Amino acid sequence: MTATRPRPIVPLRRRIAAVVLLGTASVVAVAVVYVQADVSTVGRLSFDNPVNIPDLAEGEPSPDGSIRTFELDVQTGFTRLIHDTESETWGVNGAHLGPTIRVRRGEKVEMRVTNNLPETTTMHWHGMHLPAYADGGPHQPIGEGRTWSPSWIIDQPAATLWYHPHPHGATERHVYRGVAGMLIIDDDIDVELPEAYGIDDIPLIIQDIRVDNGRLSESDPIADPIGRLGDTILVNGTHDPHLNITSDRTRLRLLNASGARTYDFMFDDNRSFQLIGTDGGLLNQPVDLQNIQLSPGERAEIVVELKAGETSVLRSVEPDLGVNRWDARFTGAHDSFDIIELRAATTLSRNDPIPNRLAPEPIEQPDVDNAAIRQFELSGIEINGQRMDMSRIDFRIELDTTEVWQLTNPTGTPHNFHVHDTRFTVLDIDGDPPPPTWQGWKDTIYVPPGTTVRIAVRFTDYTDPTLPYMFHCHILRHEDQGMMGQFVVLEP
Repeated sequence: MTATRPRPIVPLRRRIAAVVLLGTASVVAVAVVYVQADVSTVGRLSFDNPVNIPDLAEGEPSPDGSIRTFELDVQTGFTRLIHDTESETWGVNGAHLGPTIRVRRGEKVEMRVTNNLPETTTMHWHGMHLPAYADGGPHQPIGEGRTWSPSWIIDQPAATLWYHPHPHGATERHVYRGVAGMLIIDDDIDVELPEAYGIDDIPLIIQDIRVDNGRLSESDPIADPIGRLGDTILVNGTHDPHLNITSDRTRLRLLNASGARTYDFMFDDNRSFQLIGTDGGLLNQPVDLQNIQLSPGERAEIVVELKAGETSVLRSVEPDLGVNRWDARFTGAHDSFDIIELRAATTLSRNDPIPNRLAPEPIEQPDVDNAAIRQFELSGIEINGQRMDMSRIDFRIELDTTEVWQLTNPTGTPHNFHVHDTRFTVLDIDGDPPPPTWQGWKDTIYVPPGTTVRIAVRFTDYTDPTLPYMFHCHILRHEDQGMMGQFVVLEP
């Protein structure tokens, strides 16, 4: 994918008011809706606000050290998202977003999630390999005032994951209001990487919101093939942010926590950076890039190098969604944003160059010559012609098997695909090898219109004949409308 310069600035949006007459009393109700229009904030920001770095959730070890418990209070509150106007928001252990949970491979954790929202929610550990009872999907609801306390052993390599609600039919709204946080897994790897949290290892949770009179708006577009697209970008909940850089090499953990928007990240001065990890962990070796595209739910770990006194703006240019010219205006394909300004100090500490070998367990494509093949057609808000049914198990998988999942998008609408519990590798896109950005471990992937993506998926460790895992489009409006299915993993 070639880096491109953003388009000229255009108006942020166009509004119309719909007036409906109700009954003979001529009661007038005004519903404010809007028509999607191209959006650009390039050159419009001043980067006045230091970016918020989410607190680290330390967790409480048990007296014998056998388990670490994290207390997570999902709650309502008020937050100044933009200017001095407060919006009603939701968060974890605070009014908006949540703390970063940092765990280590091999340790046992317990997550005590207390729901203080005015409605039922769940908490899903996106990208985590874990038993189905702890997955936090729609089958693990947490009622108002109730606490859910799953526990499991962390058993996967170092990676950048995240957590968010997954209530059936309401995921987009819960995440949009602010219930999301980063979840980092550490491992005993023998390579030197920036790892001082908040200093040279920085989480960047990127979300778009829509603001009316300074407040978080939940208005919807007239034409919304993918859902709500915001006109304002928040980074860790901060609008118009900057990051003070104190090391010559800084690791940025990018998370697309938006409900529908795809970003294509690059720096305003076209500087290159090194991609060191994707959704499921470190790559075999770093890859030099100038841009990387992330659809909703995807993550990337990059290392950027700055000299003392330099500044550089991370921005999102027009993403390549593979949509036609008409559909592009309703999908954000013409939108561009300044995301955050990096400001290097006049004196920087030194970090070692990124080594040529990264993943301690090399990523290799599995032998799939005799693997079972499953077809997934992503069309409208259905998968294989069906919408989500909580009582229906779509298929059953035998433990310790590898399957080829063929993901086809025959429509003109963007879709992506996320599978719970496991990671996968990308075999090919329309028969062609995957690009470098898709050659690591993935759990979420964009499936462009008119395209077929084949992935190799392996299922290990956990079985449950009654509790399922999910697969779904991670464009959250599509997921809520039923573009989701479920499977169980069984003993041979």
